Amino acid sequence: MSEDETRKDDRSVFRTILGWIIYLVIIVLLTYLIVTFVGQRTRVSGSSMETTLSDGDNLIVDKISYRFRDPKRYEIIVFPFQYEDNTYYIKRIIGMPGETVQVKDGYVYINGERLDSDIYGNELMEDPGIFEEPVTLGEDEYFVLGDNRNHSSDSRDPSVGIIKGSNMIGRAWVRIYPFSKFGVIKHE
Repeated sequence: MSEDETRKDDRSVFRTILGWIIYLVIIVLLTYLIVTFVGQRTRVSGSSMETTLSDGDNLIVDKISYRFRDPKRYEIIVFPFQYEDNTYYIKRIIGMPGETVQVKDGYVYINGERLDSDIYGNELMEDPGIFEEPVTLGEDEYFVLGDNRNHSSDSRDPSVGIIKGSNMIGRAWVRIYPFSKFGVIKHE
């Protein structure tokens, strides 16, 4: 083999290695951008969203929708728990900004009217918590509940309270595990 052929082979190996490095950098960069701005995997821990979501369900959270539109009533959202790092809550939006919310006789009242369209709660609420008296939500404030109302730490609990829209990570979008329940999560 001549010296020119050896140099060509060395350059070919170098180009192949460089190509793989560039490919891996692009994959890592795209993964980072997707996880940071588009979607994130999260795992349901606990029974507060039964029967809609179960303990151990794995979800993809849509992090981009709320950049283009406001959250809607009954959407299932993910937000960080304010008192513990790397802990996220999954709840359903019930009260919207500007509304007056009260929990009375086990039901949610919005602006003094019982919210009859709330078909997601498994039972009447036993504890109204901090919403025993009417509370008017401010701009960018939301009242959230778990579907398993009597087994949920949600807006009624002072440790959770009212959720700011700016603190929402996103909305639950797709259940990816268990495979038998794989699919888009219905919000309404």
